[in-house]
Amino acid sequence: MSEIIGVIAAVLSSGLGGTAVGATRFVVGAMDPLTLGALRFGVGFAFLLPIAVLQAGTWPTKNDWPKVFWLGLLFFGAFPVLFNSSLIYTTAARAALALSTLPVLTMVVAAILGVEPLTGRKTLGVFIAMAGVVTALVAGLATSPPGAWRGDLLMVAAALCMAFYSIWSRPVIRRSGPIRFTTMAMAVGAVFLIAVSAIRGGFAAVAAFGMPQWLAIGYLGLFGSALTFFLWAFALGRTTPTKVAISVTVNPVTASLVGAILLGETIRWNTILGMLMVLSGIWIATRVDEAAPTAIPLKTTTKD
Repeated sequence: MSEIIGVIAAVLSSGLGGTAVGATRFVVGAMDPLTLGALRFGVGFAFLLPIAVLQAGTWPTKNDWPKVFWLGLLFFGAFPVLFNSSLIYTTAARAALALSTLPVLTMVVAAILGVEPLTGRKTLGVFIAMAGVVTALVAGLATSPPGAWRGDLLMVAAALCMAFYSIWSRPVIRRSGPIRFTTMAMAVGAVFLIAVSAIRGGFAAVAAFGMPQWLAIGYLGLFGSALTFFLWAFALGRTTPTKVAISVTVNPVTASLVGAILLGETIRWNTILGMLMVLSGIWIATRVDEAAPTAIPLKTTTKD
């Protein structure tokens, strides 16, 4: 049951992430990627901190502080800059498709690091889900802007950051809990981005913000940051990195649905078929063999 709850949390996280792609696309032209990341995670940290303080439990220990620091820089520092920069060059649909390489990257990285073995079932489920993403977005690829490949590569780099974070953060999350770990890691990334943006004068763009931009920033901070990444950490504490990563294939599907609802984009047959393929892939990859354990016991040696 714990694994099922973890998968559900991951799917919810990725679904919210899909809506965050649209919100980011809306405001990314109004400021540079560093400043957008600073505002997004600054708001997210301010929302999570009082919850983390009031929650019962333990904070990451001193031995885990270096891991929290580097994971915070990796995921809440480097990842948002790559993510936001990608959406300057490419469309939301192509960026979401590029981010959906995360399951394959996570499987490969986890296998190389000896954290999680490759199995035929997980591999099949990942590729069915990714095929669903391609099916859902293929109609939009024909209208890509010139030079979109730059944004695609930046988003793949962001997905690689996310793959390493998903694997390396699991031991710390299990020891300290998802809320307090996410709060500390987000604080590291937010402080880094705020400092760099202040030095570069990035916050000057805020003076020109209207209500739509502030609403988008608020949504990105509360839902696209605090809730999304808490759910991601919560899922990583309950199931394997690959099973969490495969949920990101929901991301472009929800992005397409939001586009249809808010921007009047047409939902075509390929979107519906792609959604069904994504759900099928998640179901196949997350099924448990009766003769095998659900996941490799997590090592808690000095190497994690």
